[in-house]
Amino acid sequence: MNGGQPMPFGRVKWGRVALCLGLALLGLVTGVAGSLVQAGWFPGGLLLALLALTGVCYGGATLTRSRAGAASAGAGWLVAVVYLSLNRPEGDYLLGAGLGTYVYLLGGMIVAVMCATVPKAVQPGGFTARLGK
Repeated sequence: MNGGQPMPFGRVKWGRVALCLGLALLGLVTGVAGSLVQAGWFPGGLLLALLALTGVCYGGATLTRSRAGAASAGAGWLVAVVYLSLNRPEGDYLLGAGLGTYVYLLGGMIVAVMCATVPKAVQPGGFTARLGK
């Protein structure tokens, strides 16, 4: 394939790729559902939508044992909310302007970034980052 040269990042793990694509799809579904729920049941729906996104992103990071799971779920959520915030040809918006919508968008971005950048905890009996100490 590449003239006998080793691949720069090792072998592609197709199971992990499929898992990340599934998490992106789950993030997309969470974004659509959260966009509908946050405005329908204002204070409780907003909290429920943000908690669902937190669960998907943190669960993705835990499931894949890497930050890629949280990042792919967050990317799926972001695609959904950006698409739903665009105006339609009729001039309607699915995500209207309001405090709840802005808290949902900003809070969701914060949650997704936090889950994707939080360092993994050291497992009991595992190695620390400083191996020689």
